[in-house]
Amino acid sequence: MNVYDWLSHMDVPVSQRFDVVEVKFKGGRKEYFRNINQLEFITGDYVVCEMASGQHIGTVSLQGELVRLQMKRKGVVINDDMHVLYRIATEKDLDKHTQAMAREMPTLYRTREIIREMKLNMKLSDVEFQSDNTKTTFYYSSEERVDFRELIKSLASEFKVRIEMRQISLRQEASRLGGLGSCGRELCCSTWLTDFKNISTAAARYQNLSLNPAKLSGQCGRLKCCLNYELETYIDALRDIPTVDAPLKTKKGNAFLQKTDIFKKIMWFGFDKDTNWYPVAISKVMEIMELNKKDIIPESLEILTPQAEKSLDRAPGKINSDLENLDKKYSEEQKKKKKKKSRSGKNKNNANKPQASSPQKTD
Repeated sequence: MNVYDWLSHMDVPVSQRFDVVEVKFKGGRKEYFRNINQLEFITGDYVVCEMASGQHIGTVSLQGELVRLQMKRKGVVINDDMHVLYRIATEKDLDKHTQAMAREMPTLYRTREIIREMKLNMKLSDVEFQSDNTKTTFYYSSEERVDFRELIKSLASEFKVRIEMRQISLRQEASRLGGLGSCGRELCCSTWLTDFKNISTAAARYQNLSLNPAKLSGQCGRLKCCLNYELETYIDALRDIPTVDAPLKTKKGNAFLQKTDIFKKIMWFGFDKDTNWYPVAISKVMEIMELNKKDIIPESLEILTPQAEKSLDRAPGKINSDLENLDKKYSEEQKKKKKKKSRSGKNKNNANKPQASSPQKTD
């Protein structure tokens, strides 16, 4: 909801400044006002704004050329009916505004009691008093149409102000109240997300997420908005993955698709009476599907499967080479043993032979 004014360091002549200012109110609501008096503002200043009935105080959130871009993006048109800014809020204005805000929570609790007494099927989430205490806006959510004519009469006589009932969606309610998501960060809708797009369970299916409502739902009770953040990436990755409508036929049996690892390009298959799952590369899956179309049944998936483990990752040639190495090793050991035996036999024969006597010297 906060916007960084990256043009604030540029000095623009007063005559060329864009005379519309963006003002932020309670709950992140933003409106645009004409600065006809050419007042000097700093972002965060409290200003007194013209409303349809009376005055209201908000904070300056953006000014200058960026306001023109924001209005163009939101489709807001400048016309003579646009409200104006009166002045920078004084201490007296701020005291009135503080008193009006102090009335909001007691009014919220009392209105909920009245709704409960009238047995209306609606949920009151927030109350906003205008700074001059002449108007009160009640924000509520309901899944059906509510006849609150009697409620408005009761509230007008109770609080002595003009009443406006504004229905909001569950997502807008969560954005106004705020909170922390399951990721540990502030809710996207209460910090930066302004456009609420439709989200379906297909987004969870594309991303191989378990269809558990408790994990997929946000604080508003609807599907989480973050399910759409990476959806396009998953859809692009799924273009290279074949659609397996029927089980793969092998001599070992029919292999059924159990799981797909989208980014590793591996599909896991399992047999009817086998609890193990076998990973098969996408290229190999397409080969087996082509063979099945030609009524050719391969031996099994293990032969074509690129296993991650060493024992399963070896090709038949590697296995044969290992056996040959073992044969060479044992044959060399046997040769060494034979050589040792022959040497020991020769030593024994030499020891049994009579030694020649050396000639004695005579004086």
